[in-house]
Amino acid sequence: MDSVGVKELKVRRRRLSPDENPIRIVLIRHGKPDMERSRWLSHKKFQDFIEQYERAGLDPDNLPPEWLVTLVRQARRVFASDRPRARESAQAVAPHAEVQHSPLFMEAQLKSPRLPVVRMKPAAWAIVARLAWHAGHHGGIEDFGDAKDRAIKTVDMLSDVAQEDGIAVLVAHGYFNAMVGRNLNKRGWKRYGGRHRAKFWNAVVYERPLG
Repeated sequence: MDSVGVKELKVRRRRLSPDENPIRIVLIRHGKPDMERSRWLSHKKFQDFIEQYERAGLDPDNLPPEWLVTLVRQARRVFASDRPRARESAQAVAPHAEVQHSPLFMEAQLKSPRLPVVRMKPAAWAIVARLAWHAGHHGGIEDFGDAKDRAIKTVDMLSDVAQEDGIAVLVAHGYFNAMVGRNLNKRGWKRYGGRHRAKFWNAVVYERPLG
């Protein structure tokens, strides 16, 4: 990565030296979905919003920043969630690479909690729904344990790919990427740059010595 993305990723003071032969995992959140602007919604309309969000592709006017394209140009393959916004983001950020998509990398699911009368914007509903999900409100979707199992499997796969290729790139979703990141830390991967946040085209880079 060297000078690429230094400013954008707010790089940590110390990185692994070339002598340590570092390998990398790059976690990227998808770009902006091609949807109408958010508005105040009831809980039923928020569920409709979730379903529309899941179907939406990448906004054609929201291309990846050049520094991010450069960051992943050494990857010969890129992994992505099977959701259209993630698949199309992977193709946009790494047009040179083979894109392999799978539901393994989909976002930790959300279900709109039943809160009659209340109207909020989608971002606020998402926070409430995530808190309800952690509290056990599943409504037929996967629970935290299921999502955590997927994150662990993802870490296993990305680690193997990084060991083989020197770099592994995943284009997925904000909350799921954060879950993957926590498990990377537990495996001894060090966060070199970036932080997990709800921003389109957000990138976080992890490193560890080869071997």
